[in-house]
Amino acid sequence: MEAMKTAWDFFQNEILGMQWLSRLLHTVLNACGVDTADRIGGSVHFFLYDTVKIMVLLGVLILLISYIQSYFPPERTRKILGRFHGIGANALAALLGTVTPFCSCSSIPLFIGFTSAGLPLGVTFSFLISSPMVDLGSLVLLMSIFGWKVAVLYVGLGLVIAVAGGTLIEKLHLENQVEDYIRRAPSPDVPQEEMHRRDRLRFAWAQVVSTAKKVFPYVLIGVGIGAVIHNWIPETFIVGVLGDRNPFGVVLAAIAGIPMYADIFGTIPIAQALLAKGALLGVVLAFMMGVTTLSLPSMILLRKAIKPKLLGIFVAICTVGIILVGYVFNAVQPLIL
Repeated sequence: MEAMKTAWDFFQNEILGMQWLSRLLHTVLNACGVDTADRIGGSVHFFLYDTVKIMVLLGVLILLISYIQSYFPPERTRKILGRFHGIGANALAALLGTVTPFCSCSSIPLFIGFTSAGLPLGVTFSFLISSPMVDLGSLVLLMSIFGWKVAVLYVGLGLVIAVAGGTLIEKLHLENQVEDYIRRAPSPDVPQEEMHRRDRLRFAWAQVVSTAKKVFPYVLIGVGIGAVIHNWIPETFIVGVLGDRNPFGVVLAAIAGIPMYADIFGTIPIAQALLAKGALLGVVLAFMMGVTTLSLPSMILLRKAIKPKLLGIFVAICTVGIILVGYVFNAVQPLIL
């Protein structure tokens, strides 16, 4: 048992957490005359370490996830979902959302396609909630920062929000709240070409390059903000606003994340810095969920597909779910950290 724990700790710290890279950067920076113990040197170290680590993990994860995704093109996914009904279809849609693109804006075109194809509205919304919130990349990256307990609970609760939200929307019978051009769009049965292994690898590599180009600026912004929080903002300020002294910290964090646009790779360094400064775990994760699920640009794009009433219900369901998840994490933080 002890050997398994040692092996797991090595995997989490040295493989996922890349602590060897942190030590290497410490040595290199100190050799170059940069004192990593002061604010400026610490900020430089934080920025270099988190940027390299996130981009390396990002590349590996996208390569693996995109290879899996190559087996689930939109038409095949539609056919799979079309065979199921009720809450089982919502659960399957939420699970399929974990192997799709990394941000909400990328998921919306697939949501439109599935809705046009005649899939139940609740099923498509389970997919739309799950896709940016709980992809496989979030599981691995959260594990590298916060440990497996936090990662598994985060993904599990995210899937619960997706299934519950989609089921509620289905029960409300809001099909008339989808824009007419989507509901009336033809849905031809397009044959899917069978991809060979080389084609899948080529597709996966293209996704790595495309996503990395799109995500890199947001990673830099997120890491930069994280470096400032980690080395320049007083711990007493973070604890006062986002610690256990403020019972509304979760609500503030969830709302604060909405105007931003990033995926989980851009929010991780901010979350890491906030947690290190004394912010509660639930507050940090509520912020991450708010950014990835309810970003303002994605809501503007989604408004092109659905009417204001349905958009408002979607935002309300996600917001309430995120806030509840935040308070759950605050309650169990002593047990999982």
